[in-house]
This record gives sequence, structure tokens and C-alpha cells, in this order.
Amino acid sequence: VLRLFKSLHRTRQEVFKNDTRALEAARQKINEEFKNHQDEKSEEKINELLKIASDVEVILRTSVIQAVHTDSNKI
Repeated sequence: VLRLFKSLHRTRQEVFKNDTRALEAARQKINEEFKNHQDEKSEEKINELLKIASDVEVILRTSVIQAVHTDSNKI
């Protein structure tokens, strides 16, 4: 669980590099979700939550694009 938590935060830092608002929002959401489920006892539910977290990391790495304006009409 801790490895996945750290991995999500590393992914967040890479994906949202130089975007302080997105970095903070992602940090809060990751921490909130892990905190909300920290007392979960069901092994089946824990495995389901870990799968969801793993899927989120894959989606962040493969689907999020950061764009920068280089000119008034160019990104």
C-alpha cells in the first residue's frame, strides 16, 4: 500500500510538473482517498482499492498532457 501511495505521488510530480495548482489538488486527493480508507479491514475491498489506485496511476502516466503557450496562437 505504501509503495503504491509513494508511486502515485511520484507520478503526480512528473505529470503535473510546474503546475502548482494541479500538483496541490492531486496531492490533496491522493492523501484524502488513502486516509478515507485507512481503516479498511476487508482483504477483498483492499485489493479492489489497490487496483483502482494502480489504474489511476496508469491513466495519469498515459493520458494526461501538459501544454504550454509559446505564442498567442500556439501551444
